[in-house]
Amino acid sequence: MARTLIVWGCSSGAGKSLLATAICRWAANQGLRVAPFKAQNMSNNARLVPTRDGGCGEIGSAQYFQALAARAPAQSDFNPVLLKPESDTASQVLVHGRVRAELGRMPWRERSSLLARAARESFERVASAHELVVVEGAGSPAEINLAEHDFVNLGVARWARELGPTQTLLVADIDRGGAFAHLHGSWALLPPDLRPLLVGFILNKFRGDAALLAPGPKQLQQLTGVPLLGVLPMLRAHGLPEEDGVQALPPVRGAATRRVAVLAPPALSNLDEFQPLQQLASVQLVWVREPGQLAGADWIVLPGSKQVRADLAWLRARGLEAPIREHARLGRPLLGLCGGLQMLGEWLDDPLGLEGSAPGRDPGLGLLPLRTHYALPKRLLPGQLRFGCALGAWQALTGLAFEGYEIRCGHSESAACAVLHAADGQATGWQRGNVLGVYGHGLFEAAAVQQALFGETIPPVDLRFDELAQALGAALGSDTLHRLTAI
Repeated sequence: MARTLIVWGCSSGAGKSLLATAICRWAANQGLRVAPFKAQNMSNNARLVPTRDGGCGEIGSAQYFQALAARAPAQSDFNPVLLKPESDTASQVLVHGRVRAELGRMPWRERSSLLARAARESFERVASAHELVVVEGAGSPAEINLAEHDFVNLGVARWARELGPTQTLLVADIDRGGAFAHLHGSWALLPPDLRPLLVGFILNKFRGDAALLAPGPKQLQQLTGVPLLGVLPMLRAHGLPEEDGVQALPPVRGAATRRVAVLAPPALSNLDEFQPLQQLASVQLVWVREPGQLAGADWIVLPGSKQVRADLAWLRARGLEAPIREHARLGRPLLGLCGGLQMLGEWLDDPLGLEGSAPGRDPGLGLLPLRTHYALPKRLLPGQLRFGCALGAWQALTGLAFEGYEIRCGHSESAACAVLHAADGQATGWQRGNVLGVYGHGLFEAAAVQQALFGETIPPVDLRFDELAQALGAALGSDTLHRLTAI
């Protein structure tokens, strides 16, 4: 019978993902068969995993990394529902790793019961195959306007309670201020039947003298009956991708010799693949939304996008096209990844309006001799990608292979010779001068690529999981963690 430990947050960004990841690794280090679970995630950061029918599908990056931390082979059941935002009011809906276009057209409340059914099936399968399930909630469990349809927080807690011992934690970001009010208010608004499952509060992102917290924890426990189990410090350099990574840059290091400017358009996707750049001593990574932020950039990177045509229009409206073109004219390195590659081409043809807007044909930046045509099905392909003969600023990549992945529906054709190929032989990268575009995600995560381009490598992610588990143990204590995870 599986035990379930649920990590709720007072808000988005409170630290649910990081805490769940740390618990997964701590439990795995105790020899437990542990698995992560999040019933529904909303993110344009996705990874490819096996599906139950033997195919390939998408889950949120947070659950992918939690699976690595748990030493559990990642699978679509770990995140059965993934919403990939396409606008402020619409999302692409994926169930068990696959796009369900008909659900994306349904009103939110109407589709909720269908998504809940699929999520519960996945949760029961995960629980039956593991000793401990570490559940990450979404947003807050105290959203009383959504409570009737909240299967991600409240529904999962009730499913878990039916299957075995279940406990919940509630984490607040103390760095934002108001943490005690957030914890008390969230506790007060929990449904009465679930309030007894809450066994502890956790304060996250703490800086300063812990003695200054008194008498807050004692008063909070007197009001709620729930103890403060621990205080996690501000971990600026934990080395793991974050859902809100654009807002989580470490301080600029004086030793940096290369300024890498990555555009941050509204529909930016797969930003987690840039996490390694934030850890390299020689790199200063900056996220760019204004032309002035491109000043002094050694490299410019156009990242992936969930809405390429819309983000290309945004780029032009912000006045970013001219400095990008000037950067390329001067022969400085310019890199496009997936959607960024498509922007670098001559044309983007979208006859079916698959980009979430009206059908149309938009001119690209014209910096690579390629044209992109949008059509279904989406190409989902994990595996090795290999460079052929790269030139100029990218010459060090010649002959290198890396484990990457493709998530796209656009197909590009080019008159130029390809410099990158996927395992199935398809061309997935092209170069002209020092302008390089590749479809493969994961380039900067490869140690061989880091060494070739920057002359250094970062510690393996598995080491980061152990460091995170150690920080968790220091904050909560082994006795508390054993009580939370014991089967």
